[in-house]
Amino acid sequence: MLAKHTGVTRHAYNWGLGLTKQILDHNRDNPEAKIKFPSAIDLHKWLVAMVKPQYPWYYESSKCAPQYALRHLRTAWDDCFKKKKKPPRFKKKGRNDSFTLDGTLKVVDHYKIQVPKIGVLRTFERLPHGYKPKNVTISRQADSWYVSFKVEIEPQDTPKTIDKVGVDLGVKTLAYLSTGIVFEGAKSYKKYQKKLAKLQWCNRNKVIGSANWKKAKIKIAKLHRRIANIRKDTLHKITNYLAKNHSQVIIENLNVSGMLQNHKLAKAIADMGFYEFRRQLEYKCQLYGSQLIVAERFFPSSKTCSNCSWYKKNLKLSDRWFLCISCGSFLDRDWNASINLSRWSHRQTQACG
Repeated sequence: MLAKHTGVTRHAYNWGLGLTKQILDHNRDNPEAKIKFPSAIDLHKWLVAMVKPQYPWYYESSKCAPQYALRHLRTAWDDCFKKKKKPPRFKKKGRNDSFTLDGTLKVVDHYKIQVPKIGVLRTFERLPHGYKPKNVTISRQADSWYVSFKVEIEPQDTPKTIDKVGVDLGVKTLAYLSTGIVFEGAKSYKKYQKKLAKLQWCNRNKVIGSANWKKAKIKIAKLHRRIANIRKDTLHKITNYLAKNHSQVIIENLNVSGMLQNHKLAKAIADMGFYEFRRQLEYKCQLYGSQLIVAERFFPSSKTCSNCSWYKKNLKLSDRWFLCISCGSFLDRDWNASINLSRWSHRQTQACG
């Protein structure tokens, strides 16, 4: 049943994507006879009228699965039109298989949840009790299924021990705080890189679609899942500490996509997870009553002395220490950058005044 729901979701998404692409092509070729770009509701009405009678297996799954698929498609197109993301692509079986359900959702007990059409599902991990989920998303990773909840909770203001903290992200150390605390990155991909290459090398000559090929693909997917989970665990611990114990958290506005163009550092940058770090901080600061401040992208935090504000024009990436010629300060370049970030909002306020 879970696999059926993912199949229906994928089919509805691909059908809607093909239709919307045809509409965009028609509007580009015929500017005088433009067709209004459909909303998620319009796409679902056309799906019910045109697709469901042709494919009766749609009725074996919940109606929510194709509805949310078309909502996600419309959201993807909106992000594309606003130039936030690239145009959506067709989904492929076995990649990011998931579906979303709402309606009669109920946590029966600590290890059981009731979802529409499928019934009661038993989980291996303890479920959060006392919350009424608005919707649930069930996804498949390797050979395991996971359920995530969308619930409404109130902000939980925690007592703050430090007023301001600057956070400098880097490849050598993931986060260097202005308080002097250093958080090392998980570097999980680097740790399991050889094992992953060995599994992929063993799978190179297997017949695609065979039983041994499927077993090898599951092993590779499990290892990828382990690498991602180790990285997420490290990021969650650091962002929880920052959001719970600091009133203001100041970080840099890094151009991660541009940094990944550097092929010598792209693997190390992706292994750290800079984008996920900022994403977690954005919602956790709201949850725990903190303020997240993002410094401007071209703020020279690494090239400015944190003691006397002397500016050093030439600073290579290999220079791990900052030596100020003006006042003689000598300290770690990441620590120097984090101290400058902790004072960024104060400087901007003075400049605006």
